[in-house]
Amino acid sequence: MSLRNALGAATALSLIAAGGVFAETLTIATVNNGDMIRMQGLTADFTEKTGHEVEWVTLEENVLRQRVTTDITTKGGSFDIMTIGMYETPIWGKNGWLVPLDDLSAEYDAADILPAMAGGLSYEGTLFAAPFYGESSMVMYRTDLMQAAGMEMPKAPTWEFIRDAAAAMTDREKEINGICLRGKAGWGEGGAFITAMSNSFGARWFDMEWNAQFDTEAWANTLNFYKDMMDASGPSGYATNGFNENLSLFNQGKCGMWIDATVAASFVTGKDSTVADHVGFALAPDNGLGKRSNWLWAWALAIPAGTQKEAAAKQFIEWATGTGYIELVAANEGWANVPPGARTSLYENPDYQKVPFAQMTLDSILSADPNNSTVEESPYVGVQFAAIPEFAGIATDVSQEFSAAYAGQQTVEEALAKAQALTNDAMEAAGYK
Repeated sequence: MSLRNALGAATALSLIAAGGVFAETLTIATVNNGDMIRMQGLTADFTEKTGHEVEWVTLEENVLRQRVTTDITTKGGSFDIMTIGMYETPIWGKNGWLVPLDDLSAEYDAADILPAMAGGLSYEGTLFAAPFYGESSMVMYRTDLMQAAGMEMPKAPTWEFIRDAAAAMTDREKEINGICLRGKAGWGEGGAFITAMSNSFGARWFDMEWNAQFDTEAWANTLNFYKDMMDASGPSGYATNGFNENLSLFNQGKCGMWIDATVAASFVTGKDSTVADHVGFALAPDNGLGKRSNWLWAWALAIPAGTQKEAAAKQFIEWATGTGYIELVAANEGWANVPPGARTSLYENPDYQKVPFAQMTLDSILSADPNNSTVEESPYVGVQFAAIPEFAGIATDVSQEFSAAYAGQQTVEEALAKAQALTNDAMEAAGYK
């Protein structure tokens, strides 16, 4: 501990009698989704066990990414723990911006982390962030509306089926939209969804020489299919809807289908959902080209290099991402509400196997391959992103053009032409070409 922190112990820190270790106040940046909000509500358990206090900075997804990126690149030191994902972790780990998590306790059992999650959160075999939860994406749908439409959801639907089912379930007079999908600008919001969707249409961001590919038929087919379906069967204002907006619509009974993060399953079947008893699940759609449109992601906890509170931060990470936390949530709120997709042992647990969406979540995670995500060969790793430092900025700009097209402010053709030009310009400036 620094001298400054020691001198400030009277106000900000307390002394734990056992072992004479100063308790810290950890500042943690996180995203404003349900699982993270739940964790905040259980933080007293961590404080009781360790003496460490926690101050939360809870931000909307796009804002979180901007804040933590600025802080880590400028060495701002605002946070002791950051909530980041599979895109940032290997890049920041390579740059030496994160504390390696290669010395966690034996009780933590890092080997229990699902290989897909550990691999995406490592650089050269070293774990740099621990998954709070892991996810892919899947179809969540209203079983009652599907039945009323005279249709049956396949376990592995096509996009054509999804479009037809969306049209059949749409009832404007009752404010029921056949389908709700992300259209909100942001590389990890609407940008993530449309990129994953484009994989199933045979599109890719770059060819093997890092040339942008938005001038291809595959990308035109992706955006036109998306916009035509959403204009016909989606909610008004879908161009500004992200995860939280669509979750709210679905839980209010205003969506026939929602294709999004598997982690949403516990919320659409939970106490805040008006349709909890009528929800089914299916794999994300495909087009028969060998690639489904599901992504792979983990919201994970990482420690920025240079923090003065590394030991306490590791204690928090072990608490929040270990099996004990899973059991804590299960005891308080039931097995359906535990953080999914991070640990092998969870899916071997007989209690969790009874959860209706558990197997579909695991199947979706295991079917996503970040090393082989596109129909044609591509030079990058990642399903809904390309794991290069420049991607976040480029994809944010591209997603803004796409959202403008969804909103009718420009044509799909204009959006794709702008995406092609700005991507190639950025890649040339970065020295890729």
